[in-house]
Amino acid sequence: MTDFSPLRAALADVVAIPVTPFDERGRLDADTYRALLRRLLDAGVRAVTPNGNTSEFYSLTPEERRLEVELTVAEVAEAAGNTASGDDRPAEIVVGIGHDPATAIAAAEHARDAGARMVMIHQPVNPYMSQGGWVDYHRTVAEAVPDLGVVPYLRNPLIDGASLARLGEECPNVIGVKYAVPDAARFAAFARDAGLDRFVWVAGLAELYAPSYFACGATGFTSGLVNVAPEVSVEMLRALREGDYTTAMKVWERIRAFEEMRAERQSADNVSVVKEALAALGLCRRDVRPPSRTLPAERRERIAEIVRAWGPA
Repeated sequence: MTDFSPLRAALADVVAIPVTPFDERGRLDADTYRALLRRLLDAGVRAVTPNGNTSEFYSLTPEERRLEVELTVAEVAEAAGNTASGDDRPAEIVVGIGHDPATAIAAAEHARDAGARMVMIHQPVNPYMSQGGWVDYHRTVAEAVPDLGVVPYLRNPLIDGASLARLGEECPNVIGVKYAVPDAARFAAFARDAGLDRFVWVAGLAELYAPSYFACGATGFTSGLVNVAPEVSVEMLRALREGDYTTAMKVWERIRAFEEMRAERQSADNVSVVKEALAALGLCRRDVRPPSRTLPAERRERIAEIVRAWGPA
């Protein structure tokens, strides 16, 4: 039976969602992607999610999504080769997958064959979804790759804890949950209804929600901010692990304006804000793909001011 304990430990951390940089012709910029990923690994990030929402998952072609997985595996392997032992993984890879069940399974199998050990299943975007159908969808994928750790990405407040509990009973490789419903009280109840100790609970709404969700049982959080200022995200994680909410909230205050810009208008500029910050640091181009859009000049300057206040890159 597969030992999922190392994967569970990696989820109880900052789970970075790397951006997908594009070159001047609008293609995935492989060299820049690897450089940004290495920056995360050097900062001590232990879990990375290629093809997450901050990666512009739904705007990437199937070929680009596969390439992003392969680039991530290669960079993590190279980083491992530079460690003293040469065989320890500096980070676990949690590949974002989704769409119809067959496409999700194919992506999960590709992730496994490439060398990743976990997948995150994006919230199904079908207009019609029942509780049982949600379980069936995730079971279908999880059973196809029983040796991979599986992490559902839960954004729908209508899915209840009992449904996740049933999925966990049927699929032992469902080991964690990226919970992204913006309601801390509901999260607390959901986690306990599903099994607080059965799953690793990852606060899926990043640093703004991490303190309140940690207070209710989360042990990790996802982050797009970490692309820009990894030391800030790591500082918040350290404080939350120590139960030092005073320090955690000081970090929260530092990043509040940046994260609120990302969250405005139902996260319309979520990725654009992160890429603009990276552009201000000279780390990648600001280009995004529709339906995202680059920011107007006045918002660019505001982001540059925030990034400068955080100190050196």
